[in-house]
Amino acid sequence: MRIAVVSDIHSNLEALEAVLADLQGRRPDCVICLGDFVGYGPDPNACIDVLAPRLRAAVVGNHDVAAIGARSIDNFNLLAQEAIIWTQRTLVNGARTYLTALPQRADLEGLLIVHASPRQPVDEYILEVREARAAFAADPFRIAVVGHTHQPAVFVELNHRVSAQGLLPEVALRLEENRRYIINVGSVGQPRDGDPRAAYAIIDTTELVATLYRVSYPIEETQRKMEAAGLPGPLIERLAFGR
Repeated sequence: MRIAVVSDIHSNLEALEAVLADLQGRRPDCVICLGDFVGYGPDPNACIDVLAPRLRAAVVGNHDVAAIGARSIDNFNLLAQEAIIWTQRTLVNGARTYLTALPQRADLEGLLIVHASPRQPVDEYILEVREARAAFAADPFRIAVVGHTHQPAVFVELNHRVSAQGLLPEVALRLEENRRYIINVGSVGQPRDGDPRAAYAIIDTTELVATLYRVSYPIEETQRKMEAAGLPGPLIERLAFGR
């Protein structure tokens, strides 16, 4: 099965629509989302309306939980807090209900689906081998797909040794049978790896191949809508730099 994996939409409708248009040409068997439908961007309700009906599976992200008021926002930075408060005021009841019902983890075709980490599904950042090693030890998954950091990456375990490697656009990664993997698919709506293009991945669970894709979108339109909504300036500016 060819599974398209999207994550960290962050209310960026233009980026989401560009990714969905790209997927039409690649024709995956299904689409899943790793959470953070909302936060930062100007179109939380529209992103849920557009994406939710297309999904085979989805999990909740930390910004989703905060946006429905199910957790404190004290541990978010001040810019994120301001965006969350705006999102809380903007969410309609249907969107709120959808986010509330999302699980923290799911499984599909041998993939463990979480927002952040197999060890702490909503909150833990896997940025280094040390965190990946703890995640591998916490759960017997074979392949986990994650987001949260907004940075595409792959962590590999072989004989209890863990290494990190990059995940380059349109360079197929062969998933070896004797290895375990944590695959970070990056972010659709808020990339932070220096590439402002939207990111997503397709994982072929039959051929055991993972491929990252990057898609350009009209960043200026998203920025214009964020400015009109009164969202923080640094959140607007960073989209152009992928930071």
